[in-house]
Amino acid sequence: MVKRKINTTKLEIIQLASTKFIENGYSNTSIRSICSELGIGLGHMTFYFPSKEHLLAVLVDMLCDFQWKLIKKEAEDGISLLLAVCLELMVMTSAAEENEIAKDFFISSYTSPMTLEIIRKNDTERAKIVFAEYCQGWTDEQFTQAEALVSGIEYATFMTTDTSSPLDVRISGALNTILSIYNVPDEIRKRKIEKVLAMDYRKIGGGIFDEFKEYIQQVNEQTFEELLAK
Repeated sequence: MVKRKINTTKLEIIQLASTKFIENGYSNTSIRSICSELGIGLGHMTFYFPSKEHLLAVLVDMLCDFQWKLIKKEAEDGISLLLAVCLELMVMTSAAEENEIAKDFFISSYTSPMTLEIIRKNDTERAKIVFAEYCQGWTDEQFTQAEALVSGIEYATFMTTDTSSPLDVRISGALNTILSIYNVPDEIRKRKIEKVLAMDYRKIGGGIFDEFKEYIQQVNEQTFEELLAK
């Protein structure tokens, strides 16, 4: 084993952890295996990240940032923010359906109180932008309450093992319920759902984790610290 410099940074740890979580699975990766590959002691690791859950929390925060960047890029390319948000859930569900490691990552993220809080906080702020025209007059508390429901629907959608419920049926039902929570009119709901289901979501979902891993590897120290501080 090659020893790393003793001042291994938080970013280096996160970059290796993301690779191992995405390639081997979150549940199958131990803190000790990350320390061993980096050539650092457990005390060095826990100085930055007291537990594996803390590592996951940073990655989930970065994933939320990554997904929001993708959504805004799609909007710039002519896809509405509303449709892009629908596409996001479709991609996550498809990835979980096709890839047990992706499923493990999402389930771990939604069942950890620490990471679920991050997901809800990020998605609540995003919902205020995406659904603004349909939720005029809503308070911050109403958006927070809505997102508590939405996160539960998302979790149920991609964790199910019920083979009698096809992927497109689960996605359609989840999106219809979520858009209803945010007062999106029936005709618009129907149109957006039809559009996302017409896309090659299995192909998109299959590549999303590789894109996320590449995104993390390209993050520099300054950007990483800005993400942690936001």
